[in-house]
Amino acid sequence: MSIHLQRDLDNLQRQILSLGGLVEAAIFKATRALRERNVGLAQEVVEGDSQIDSEENEITEECLKILALHQPVAGDLRRIATAMMAVVDLERMGDLAEEIAERAVHMSHLQCTPFPEGLETMTDLALTMVRQALNAFVSGDPDLARRVIRMDDAVDDYNDKLIAKVTETMRAQPELIECALSQFSVVRHIERIADHATNIAEDVCYQVEGQLIRHQPR
Repeated sequence: MSIHLQRDLDNLQRQILSLGGLVEAAIFKATRALRERNVGLAQEVVEGDSQIDSEENEITEECLKILALHQPVAGDLRRIATAMMAVVDLERMGDLAEEIAERAVHMSHLQCTPFPEGLETMTDLALTMVRQALNAFVSGDPDLARRVIRMDDAVDDYNDKLIAKVTETMRAQPELIECALSQFSVVRHIERIADHATNIAEDVCYQVEGQLIRHQPR
């Protein structure tokens, strides 16, 4: 590998970590705004989504520039391909955080029951998956990536239980249906964030091992 290609790949890695940090912060703020009914914090997340979109575009352009200038092959080519897929997943996580923040604003005006127990743990798991998927990408660690993939099963279990509880609320207290529908959306958004973290982890396995494992039985 030439010194120039290594320099550009190192810079690309820093850009992805920066984007990942923005996305993690957006998810954390959005869920905190939801718990605390903090409209101001929720608006910060909504307004910050444009920066996430902008950084995604910059990283994609950087990847295309590296492909054109260096024409990498084998592992270096897979690394850039993985980066391009990862930034798409990160941008979509940012969109989901924005949608959670919008639900927080909406729910601040509604009569609501507290979220069912387990949402905070589910959110912590999803954030851990995002963080560890990025760590696996940076370190090229397929074992860590596979641990992230396995964690998705726990998030799915929380998703099923929370959706069941929210559905029961709608049946038992029809006057709370509007709030419960927003709660339903939030749970699904967090589950989707975990799915995108899983995608990044699966792409790390491809980057290191050269084998696509998406849509394969776990």
